[in-house]
Amino acid sequence: MIAPEFRFQSGRGMAIPATEGFITPLGTVPLDLDALQQISTLPGVSVSDPAHAQEHSLEVQLPFLQKILPDFKLVPLVLGQVSDHQVEQVIEMLWHQQDTLFLLSSDLSHYLDYDRARECDQATCNAIEQLSPQTIHYEQACGRSAIAGMLLSAKKHDLQVKTLDLRNSGDTAGPKDRVVGYGCWTFTGKD
Repeated sequence: MIAPEFRFQSGRGMAIPATEGFITPLGTVPLDLDALQQISTLPGVSVSDPAHAQEHSLEVQLPFLQKILPDFKLVPLVLGQVSDHQVEQVIEMLWHQQDTLFLLSSDLSHYLDYDRARECDQATCNAIEQLSPQTIHYEQACGRSAIAGMLLSAKKHDLQVKTLDLRNSGDTAGPKDRVVGYGCWTFTGKD
């Protein structure tokens, strides 16, 4: 799991937690301590519990994972200011571990009007589908570095991208003058 970017302490690098598990109303999700130890050796990775305390994307995703995956371990990361290649390094280090699922969480555009948000988010969607991280700008996704790092690894491993959904808060829950964009994509190996 790689969470969206969040400014913690110095605002730079990637934060892993010091805890051994994350607790939800559905129980405790154990952390993969071996994997965390591995990635802690990479430049820019540090321990920061406060970074995780302020990040809500994981608490939203974990109950869904607990319902569909009977038994799993978690490698939670919160990103500050990092390069695309630093994120790619983490992904590559964990790539060949058996049954690894990468789940990245990020909003897309923020507080544009409905039509401008649709245009901006469609450009982000196109870049993701084309595995083109260099064309995604920071105002297009708060988790831009996480997405870009995944796109670099996806290109390296010759993955295909499928868009499952693309919409914004104006489509579902609010006014259309200031919306937040969302999308969902899957990455799979070529048949």
